[in-house]
Amino acid sequence: MRPTRVRYRVVAFAVALAVITYLDRVCISFAAPDIRRDLSLSEVQMGWAFTAFNIGYALFEIPGGFLGDWVGPRKVLTRIVVWWSLFTAATGWAWSHASLVATRFLFGAGEAGCFPNITKSFTTWLPEREQARAQAALWLAARWGGAFTPPLVAIVMGIAGWRASFAVFGCAGVVWAVAFFFWYRDNPLDNPALNDAERALVRPMSAMSKSHADVPWRRLLGSRQVWMLNWQYFALNYGWYFNVTWLPTYLRESRHVAIASTALLSILPLFLGGIGDPVSVWLISRLTRSGQSVATARRLVARLGFAGAGSFLFLSTRMPNPVAAMLCIALASFSNDFVMPATWNAAADIGGEHTGTLSGFMNMWGNLGGALSPLAIGYMLQATHNNWNLTFYVSAAVYLTGAIFWTFLDPVTPL
Repeated sequence: MRPTRVRYRVVAFAVALAVITYLDRVCISFAAPDIRRDLSLSEVQMGWAFTAFNIGYALFEIPGGFLGDWVGPRKVLTRIVVWWSLFTAATGWAWSHASLVATRFLFGAGEAGCFPNITKSFTTWLPEREQARAQAALWLAARWGGAFTPPLVAIVMGIAGWRASFAVFGCAGVVWAVAFFFWYRDNPLDNPALNDAERALVRPMSAMSKSHADVPWRRLLGSRQVWMLNWQYFALNYGWYFNVTWLPTYLRESRHVAIASTALLSILPLFLGGIGDPVSVWLISRLTRSGQSVATARRLVARLGFAGAGSFLFLSTRMPNPVAAMLCIALASFSNDFVMPATWNAAADIGGEHTGTLSGFMNMWGNLGGALSPLAIGYMLQATHNNWNLTFYVSAAVYLTGAIFWTFLDPVTPL
């Protein structure tokens, strides 16, 4: 008997959610110039609005991941998506700097735990050999969802203004949450659609669905593996968050690109970033088949990604043509996402039955980097009278530290 493919519906739900996640995240970056104009915000004030999301997201990542280990992703993900959909719509209701910052903070707090719980669902529904491909599909969808947001936002903004665009994108999450809650089960064996062959395939992984509230916090906090994993993700997020915060502003104010061209050029970093994920999985697989250990293959690919991201970001400052500069920024994003499958699969391998908690800890630390980045850029622009090159130099340097952290990371041994 051939196994049924019910487990792949979990991947389909995850892919759809990743698209919605980045639709809701990225729309503010494209709307930022109009938000600044309507609310009379400075660069630093807009930087705080960007950062408020990441602070809320980072602070609640560990609780969100822990809840996934404790009560299961079904209830946690449903709550997450309904919450963030509400505050996506509420972004369009902002009337001042303070209201915008508060709304974005609550949006981030609500979304926290999303990707750790998706990773948790993969570890309980998918055989180990399929989890890396699922992560690649997840991040490909996330990046491409974000990539095609600017043209969609441009269309909606052109019809009804920037405020209405947030309400439109907020509705998509509610539809997903209802469908997910009624179909998904934390233990795959509770789904009657699986045949006996597929049940045999997923039964070893289904044990991960049991409640694991007894997190070994002392071991986790004292582990060099965990801290190397955290710091490399901090470096990865610091450089990448420019693409979903300041990039449209950079194109319009520094490169003097028209708004329609800005929407098209803004696609490139996330589009190429998405391609980096399956290419990374393919290369790791080739390296392991050629005799390299999984740990060595992950280290090689991750260090290559960090080095490429820093180098291409630096090279973009030497390009007088805005299209050439954007190609370099897009290649930096491709290199950035080259690291993603190795990172999230390392979190799953190290965390084991506590994958939700550990990946939440890693994502929290990474989003502290994501929170620092747009704020630091805002202050650098204000202090240097819009010297955008300095912001790229700093991001490139932070990227290069990520390669160092991977040198000391054991990405396969469980806690």
